[in-house]
Amino acid sequence: MRIVAGSHRGRRLLVPSGAKVRPTSDRAREAMFNIIFHGGVAGGRVPLAESTVLDAFAGTGALGLEALSRGAAGAVFIERDRDALAILRKNISVLGEDAHSRVIVGDATRPPHAVCGCAVVFIDPPYRSGLVTPALQALTAAGWFAPQALVVVELAAREEFAIPEGFTLLDERVYGAARIVFLRCQAEA
Repeated sequence: MRIVAGSHRGRRLLVPSGAKVRPTSDRAREAMFNIIFHGGVAGGRVPLAESTVLDAFAGTGALGLEALSRGAAGAVFIERDRDALAILRKNISVLGEDAHSRVIVGDATRPPHAVCGCAVVFIDPPYRSGLVTPALQALTAAGWFAPQALVVVELAAREEFAIPEGFTLLDERVYGAARIVFLRCQAEA
């Protein structure tokens, strides 16, 4: 697995062995970021430039690190699995992004109060876990969304998902086993 574009383009990311962590594929990640930058979901602006992003259920950190590579000012990573945390921290260090990254050891469905409102939020829990809606609600309550934040959710292609109150569907795409859902958060920070 590699960073797709930006200042770290082509750099490899470490991935834990086993099936506990399922990183977003390079193809799906490239498509996701192309939609963010060129697909109109950002409302005519590039939301990454000079913004802080949140990578909830971070795993390897691929989404947050891709955002940093493409110009995000900072990234906050929430992860609870000990093995994934070790890989995440190594990936941040290998890319030299320690100064722009903050790792929070915890559960995205019970996050601590926000350190800042994030302009772009990536939510990529284990497929078919039913954790997307609880995470969206908990992150909203804890103040993690900047006003009009762009929320990018990755689910299994056929996984059921009802958009919770406070969010508007912007776009939805399927890439193999993955479904990427783009939402706008209507909650105020």
